Amino acid sequence: MSVPSISVILPFYNAEKTLKSALQSISEQTFRDFECLLINNNSTDLSVEIAQKFCNEDSRFSILHEAKQGVVHAHNKGLSAAKGKYLIRMDADDWSFPNRLQMQFDFMEKHPEVDVIAGLAEYVAHRPDTDGFARYVRWSNQIVSERDICLKQFVESPIINPTVMWRKNISLIHGSYQEGPFPEDYELWLRWLEKGVKFHKINEPVIRWHDSDSRLTRTHSKYSDEAFFKIKTLYLAKWLQTHNQFHPKVMVWGASSISRKRAKLLKIHGIEIAGYIDISRKRKLDAEIIHYENIPLPDEVFVLVYLKEEKMRSETMKFLEKKGFEEGINYLLVS
Repeated sequence: MSVPSISVILPFYNAEKTLKSALQSISEQTFRDFECLLINNNSTDLSVEIAQKFCNEDSRFSILHEAKQGVVHAHNKGLSAAKGKYLIRMDADDWSFPNRLQMQFDFMEKHPEVDVIAGLAEYVAHRPDTDGFARYVRWSNQIVSERDICLKQFVESPIINPTVMWRKNISLIHGSYQEGPFPEDYELWLRWLEKGVKFHKINEPVIRWHDSDSRLTRTHSKYSDEAFFKIKTLYLAKWLQTHNQFHPKVMVWGASSISRKRAKLLKIHGIEIAGYIDISRKRKLDAEIIHYENIPLPDEVFVLVYLKEEKMRSETMKFLEKKGFEEGINYLLVS
């Protein structure tokens, strides 16, 4: 078999209900020059039989087995065997649009300066009370350009993991997913962005992203809010060393107990909170509190905006920019 242009890496574990649809969506891609590496991660249901059937019928599909449990080990098993110039992540419960591979391949061939190309996702809810995930997908789908991805990387993960394609040499140079008490995909994007890896998105949906009660992001502690904030704070502190002219001092917009708790994680990494900015003057805190109307000038302070609600973030951005602040220069959104 000749060396394929694209290697699709698809780990699976007990995915008999969704695996066939996921594999069918890869099999029916308009772009044909690919290999699909199916990594069985100790499945005990019919997943292996389903995967083997595709391998028997199409030589582009092959199955590998990884004994160490976990998507990181399974993915890296596939990475070690991948032959393609480009790598694509695919989950066993998602569905790729027929032109996905073609769109992402064409973009990368035309834009050699881009290292990672992601895409939009269509969110498929499994029950009606999933506003959090739906909101996240809507937000992520608005973050498309390289600039926006860089500036919004500390709000939430700007990239939905199974939408990505990257140049194989990027993971060889900067490493792949790592095991640890953190969301492995978010840590990877933060690490690569910190190393100067260039990200972009196609402004088109490339997958249908299916939700479920068993999704690890709902069930595992390494995907908790606490885990997200610990890993994001580590890389935020590194970012501030380079981009904050007042390093190590920052001011924090948002003096709620949650905002203060999250901002205080910065102190572990040597960042000093010079004060808080808030709508209230009444709170007694461990640092100075300033009413937002009395905010210092842009050339006097760097502001980290710790506001979770999207509407409040948007209104705060408008206020700051009216005062002459520039995102990434004088302020940054963090949550």
